[in-house]
Amino acid sequence: MTDCWVAPESLFDGQDIVYGQAVRIVDGRITEIAKTPDSAVRIKGCLTPGFVDLQVNGGGGVMLNTTPTRGGMADIAAAHRTFGTVAVMPTVITDHWAVLEQAADAAIAAKGDDGIIGLHIEGPHISVARRGTHNAIHVRPMDDRTLNAVAGLRRHDIAVMITVAPEATTHDQIVALAQMGAVVSIGHTNATCEDTEAAISAGASCATHLFNAMSPMVGRAPGAVGALINSHVWSGIICDGFHVDDRMIKLALRARPDDDLMFLVSDAMATVGGPTQFDLYAQNVHLEKGRLINAEGNLAGAHVTQAEGVARLVHEIDVSLAQALRMAITVPARIVGQANLAQMIGRPVRDVLVLLDDLRVAGTLGQTQSSKAAHDAAELHKPLYL
Repeated sequence: MTDCWVAPESLFDGQDIVYGQAVRIVDGRITEIAKTPDSAVRIKGCLTPGFVDLQVNGGGGVMLNTTPTRGGMADIAAAHRTFGTVAVMPTVITDHWAVLEQAADAAIAAKGDDGIIGLHIEGPHISVARRGTHNAIHVRPMDDRTLNAVAGLRRHDIAVMITVAPEATTHDQIVALAQMGAVVSIGHTNATCEDTEAAISAGASCATHLFNAMSPMVGRAPGAVGALINSHVWSGIICDGFHVDDRMIKLALRARPDDDLMFLVSDAMATVGGPTQFDLYAQNVHLEKGRLINAEGNLAGAHVTQAEGVARLVHEIDVSLAQALRMAITVPARIVGQANLAQMIGRPVRDVLVLLDDLRVAGTLGQTQSSKAAHDAAELHKPLYL
C-alpha cells in the first residue's frame, strides 16, 4: 500500500481557493484533505479537480454525429482528457433521427465509461432562423422519437441535456422532458422574451451557449437573451474570444440574479486534439486563425478547451480563479447531478490537475506525484501537455 501527503501552494475545494492544505493519497486515490503535515511532499501550483464540459461535439478527429458509437465517445473523451477535461457530455447536434437514436444507444452502452457523464442532444428541435451551423434539412418540431429516446436514456439513469427552441417545442413536451429528469436547455431560438419565460415556467432550467444562436436583447424586445439573463436558469457560455465579445461576458456575469448560474462550455469540435479540418454534413469545416469556419463561411463550433476558457475568464474577463473554476467544474457537475466531480476526496489522482501560475495545466496529480519530469516541468513553468 502506498500512503503519502502532497501539499500544493493552493487548492480548489469545489468552492474556494484554500491555502495551507494537503491531500492524502492512498493507493492512487485522495482519501483526506487536512492541514499540511511536516512530512508532506510540496509541489508548486494550484490543485483542482479536472474540468467538466457539458457541450462537446467532438475531439481527437472524431465528431459524435459522424461516429455515434461508444468507441466514438471514448475517443472524444480521451482527446479532451489530455487537456485537463476529465468529464464530458458528448453532444449530438441536429441530424437525421437515426443518428440521434444511435447516439442515445451509444450513451447507454458507455454508461460508467471513463469520462462519459451523459448525452447532450442539441437539436433538431430548434429554429431554422437561429440554426447556426446545424443543417436546416433536419430541423423539425419535437416528436415522439426524441421523447422516446430521452425516456430510454433516463430509464438507464443516463444524464441528459436537451437543447430546444421554445417555438419548436410545446409546453406539455417541455413539462414531460423535465419530469423525466432531463435538463431542458433553451437555445438556437428566435423566441420572444415572453415565449422564453413560458418555457422556463414549463420546466426549462438551462440555456445553451448564451448570446449565440438566440434572439438578441434590444430596448423594447428583450428577446431570449434578455429573458435568460434575468432568469434563474443556468447558462452555458463559450469563452474563446470569438463566439462572445469579452464585454458581453462581463455584462452577463454582473447581470445575473444569483452567483454560480453561469458555466463554461467549450462547444468543441473534432479539431481539439485532432487535425485542423473535418467533415460535417458532408461539407468541410476548417480552422482559420483560431475560428472554425464551415462552407457557408460561418462559425461552426469552437476550437477551444476548458483549460483555455478558464485562463481567458481570469486573464481577459477579470473573473477570480475560484469563480472560473466553479464555472468549469462545480456548476456543470451540479447541473447533471454529479456533485462528486467537483470534489477531490475519493477521486483517483489522474482526475486531479496541477495548474501553474499562468493557469496552464502542468499535468495531473498522478503525473506530478510519480514523475520527476513532471515535477521539473512545474518548477520551470512548462506544461506537460496542452
